[in-house]
Amino acid sequence: MRRADRLIKIVHFLRGRRRAVTARQIADEFEICTRTVYRDIQDLVGSGAPITGEAGVGYLIDKQYYLPPVTFDADELEALGLGISMVRHWTDQRLADKAESAFAKIQAVLPAILQGELEQITTYSIPDQPALPWTISFSDLRESIRAQRKIDIRYTDEAGQQTSRTLRPLALIFCSPVWLLAAWCEQREDFRNFRLDRMQSMTVSATRFAHESDKNLTAYKAQDGVC
Repeated sequence: MRRADRLIKIVHFLRGRRRAVTARQIADEFEICTRTVYRDIQDLVGSGAPITGEAGVGYLIDKQYYLPPVTFDADELEALGLGISMVRHWTDQRLADKAESAFAKIQAVLPAILQGELEQITTYSIPDQPALPWTISFSDLRESIRAQRKIDIRYTDEAGQQTSRTLRPLALIFCSPVWLLAAWCEQREDFRNFRLDRMQSMTVSATRFAHESDKNLTAYKAQDGVC
């Protein structure tokens, strides 16, 4: 267990006890020596945790003290860092900026005992091939999905044939290095996947589509062979 994770667990362990907890009890719970307990308690107090007590007597924590709801363990921070790295390389600048902004907000409210973990993230995403370019707006497409607005596209299929489609956009799916739009196609009256790099143009309609159980994302995902 990483030290930052252990410190968080010690706080929760103390909050769950009505009486003072000795260093030996903490040491037995986390399979560490009492010297390590003393050092951990000292660091927790230094970071602002309202722990009272002393070695040989036991420790209590103010029951009203809690760690912020955005407290993460080391692996969760690693996963967030990886996700932001992937967003930066495989989406557009607008979404990449939002990912960086979200991570900065997380960093700003992390307890001091976890701040060091951010500097030790060692998992990254680096493209091994160029991203396939698209000419439509990735962010506008995301907004049309969120707002449930129909879109009109001009599309070139695998055979090189150009068609015009009216779609209900449902989700964006990344199948490296290709982005797919999952949609209900009104011309085909069925679900279809459309590669973003084959969309020649896109117009977001003012028309909203209603929720229909046989044409929504849940129904799409229930199909076999979904990427």
